[in-house]
Amino acid sequence: MKPILVIVGRPNVGKSTLFNRLTRTRDALVANVPGLTRDRHYGVGRMGERQYLVVDTGGLDAQAKGVFVEMAKQARTAIAEADAIVLVTDAREGLTAQDRAIGEELRRMGRRVFVAVNKSEGMNAELATAEFHELALGAPWAISAEHGEGVRDLVDAALAAFPVEKESDEPESAPRIAIVGRPNAGKSTLVNALVGEERVVTFDQPGTTRDAIDVELMVKGRRYVLIDTAGLRRRGKVFESVEKFSVVKTLHAIDRANVAVLVLDAQSEIADQDAHIAGFILERGRALVVAVNKWDSLDGDARDTTKRAIARKLKFLSFARFHYISAREGRGLAQLIDSVDRAYRAAMAKLPTPKLTRALIAAVAKQAPPRSGLSRPKMRYAHQGGSNPPIVVIHGTALNAVPDTYRRYLESDFRRLFRLEGTPLRIEFRSGRNPYVDRRV
Repeated sequence: MKPILVIVGRPNVGKSTLFNRLTRTRDALVANVPGLTRDRHYGVGRMGERQYLVVDTGGLDAQAKGVFVEMAKQARTAIAEADAIVLVTDAREGLTAQDRAIGEELRRMGRRVFVAVNKSEGMNAELATAEFHELALGAPWAISAEHGEGVRDLVDAALAAFPVEKESDEPESAPRIAIVGRPNAGKSTLVNALVGEERVVTFDQPGTTRDAIDVELMVKGRRYVLIDTAGLRRRGKVFESVEKFSVVKTLHAIDRANVAVLVLDAQSEIADQDAHIAGFILERGRALVVAVNKWDSLDGDARDTTKRAIARKLKFLSFARFHYISAREGRGLAQLIDSVDRAYRAAMAKLPTPKLTRALIAAVAKQAPPRSGLSRPKMRYAHQGGSNPPIVVIHGTALNAVPDTYRRYLESDFRRLFRLEGTPLRIEFRSGRNPYVDRRV
């Protein structure tokens, strides 16, 4: 499990700048869920081999009014799920009453807090941080989020207690399936239907301190592990009727899974939130099956309208299979599991180098990459660079000039040839050095 680092502080101290620095993004909008995560943003950070989740909050203010009350509530929710908290302050403005109030609240919560004194570039570190010792949250750290000064040391200290998670391309003993989606889409009902149908829950154990639960089940003699994001609890009360939703838990579930099942609610409009969750699944390279739930409640016209909305808003999921199901009635579940199996096999597929290279040569012969200036990119051979998702590495010369349209052409060709249904496919280009580049003519 990736540790969760939550950034808090008053407005305009550089929280979003630090978030961008940690996630290596150009803006703070990574996963914005309307109506649920106002001014709360999520992303994946990396320092060396260490990966972690970063949460940027909108503000923590005990005197908040109006919309800022909801922002403060979301910040407190993020804090409750945090493994470590970075309280960002401003070296130029010094310690303020609002900083003190936030510091006092964090002390009462008993969380691990690291005080980051931002905008300290060009200043003596001891002088910049001196007054922030008053917060009684440990030694402050002088940083510059904009320039990166001191940020690596701060993150290393904040996450020192957590082991480095190493990603593996080796398949696990059973497919791990994350059931994700908006509140009330029917996630728990779907899990109930899958488990209740076979009646073979063999364990339900806490996965983390945030009560993520893995549920093992068997379907037709095949073992699976479900990762549910609806707030599962002890045996006997595993499947609560009340849906709970946590963005952090959803991101963790997707990260830990081999296959994600995105549950959509056919009775409600296909929303931006559905697209955001789907986008994160795609970004993390997870195999995907889409379950359009409550299909039995729609008439013909409504079904046509819903299919058109899905085609418009989720067109970037063309690699995935869509199933129109009723979790409550148990309809369409066998086909859903069949697609999960197909997606899992595709995500873990082994692609032989000779066959990949032949497929590459055939694709180039059918449609060569466009010229860039006076030269044309030359593709020589391909090999597999990883699984979950499958990665195809193509070697040649001048490959930095290959446009995205041609990359998509190759993806489509490889996907068709190797039957990679239900999983993203990534293509990486590696150009060899031209031995004649430094020679004089």
